[in-house]
Amino acid sequence: MIGDRSFGKGVLSRMILCCLLALSLLAIAPTLGWAADGPARGSVTNLPLPRFVSLKSDKANVRRGPSLSHRIDWVFVRRGYPLEVIAEYGHWRRVRDLEGATGWLHYSLISGVRTALVTDENVDLYSRPDPSSRLNAQAEKNVILRLQECNVSWCKVTAGGQKGWVLKSGLWGVRPDEILE
Repeated sequence: MIGDRSFGKGVLSRMILCCLLALSLLAIAPTLGWAADGPARGSVTNLPLPRFVSLKSDKANVRRGPSLSHRIDWVFVRRGYPLEVIAEYGHWRRVRDLEGATGWLHYSLISGVRTALVTDENVDLYSRPDPSSRLNAQAEKNVILRLQECNVSWCKVTAGGQKGWVLKSGLWGVRPDEILE
């Protein structure tokens, strides 16, 4: 019947509120890392954020902000140490380490070479991605391994002249769902 209302003002106002909330979430989704077409991208490099990189230098000053005028909070001293880039600003990258500490590094101090840090007390390096295969070597906690490739559960790595396959679960520097070719 024309003019007959099947629902009251309360229902209509809730529907409008839900629509406004949905539109608001769509508007802020890029800032939250939610993208309809994949992972968030860096505003400078257009590379995925977050992403893993490694330290290119034996010494790198980690700054409080993205410029030389910002205070140095600490210094990284291990070439190859894996870091997670979580933001970009000009020539600067905000990075996070294994412990969750964050700071800013100049882009020239990091490399796209992928490494991982052993987080378990020991990890076994096997000849194939299979625990029943031959054991090639073992790596102790805090050893830096260079990643060659990774499948769902395993990564092929090298370190100190040794190579083999190691379970991802004992490493930091590669995501659990990440595949590297």
